[in-house]
Amino acid sequence: MHITLRQLEVFAEVLKSGSTTQASQVLSLSQSAVSAALADLEGQLGVRLFDRVGKRLVVNEHGRLLYPQAVGLLEQAGEIEQLFHNDVGAIRVGASSTIGNYILPEVVARYRRDFPDLPLDISIGNSQDVINAVADFRVDIGLIEGPCHMADIVTEPWLEDELVVFVAPTSPLAQGAVTLEQLAAAPWILREQGSGTREIVDYLLLSHLPHFRPGMELGNSEAIKHAVRNGLGVSCLSRRVIEEQLDNGTLVALDVPLPTLVRTLYRIHHRQKHISSALQRFLRYCEPV
Repeated sequence: MHITLRQLEVFAEVLKSGSTTQASQVLSLSQSAVSAALADLEGQLGVRLFDRVGKRLVVNEHGRLLYPQAVGLLEQAGEIEQLFHNDVGAIRVGASSTIGNYILPEVVARYRRDFPDLPLDISIGNSQDVINAVADFRVDIGLIEGPCHMADIVTEPWLEDELVVFVAPTSPLAQGAVTLEQLAAAPWILREQGSGTREIVDYLLLSHLPHFRPGMELGNSEAIKHAVRNGLGVSCLSRRVIEEQLDNGTLVALDVPLPTLVRTLYRIHHRQKHISSALQRFLRYCEPV
């Protein structure tokens, strides 16, 4: 059996109109198309839905039984059409920790002001976690702190981000200009392997310190800030992450003998991922203001 929504729509309109002629005008179909759809529906059900009284069609007991079911299905189909017409599906965003904790909240706040009821799922991990989620289609879009090297993932530059080398104000390194030798001799507190921040720090900074002294690896920026503030070593994080502590003096930025450490933040999606209008709408809020 292959009952179609069109057949049910024709049946319901014929019942309301009382004739195929009136129904054809409402549905913008030819009278022959309406009659054919009704005949096909009756043929599939194996019953007559109307009694033919002269030129009139009078609904019978079979038609009365079908009518509420047909109307219910047509209403559900209309709800489905409206759902996708408005494009209100949940958007799934994966963000690395610095972006998720220090950049994305402002983006989401602006988005929520205009679209308070649209579903939005945010997951936060390190950059490799986000890359894996994009590769497995577990998120629609990823925002990461380092480049992605997977062939199936499209990587686009998104924002520029300054990195800052910092210590506690009581550190001997905070007393003036520092040398690369002093930095290499200091205990370094770094993000874990797989973090976008760690990859860029290795490339931009630690490559100039071939004999640097590793202190410890920590899984999030908040832990690193607390460790450095308590005098356990030196670190390098996004200025966005430590801006409040720099302003209140609980951490001190070092003037290192290197060019300004600037990295690119990236937006990624799977090459086969369809960028829906809902996703495009969200991405507009991710652009710099």
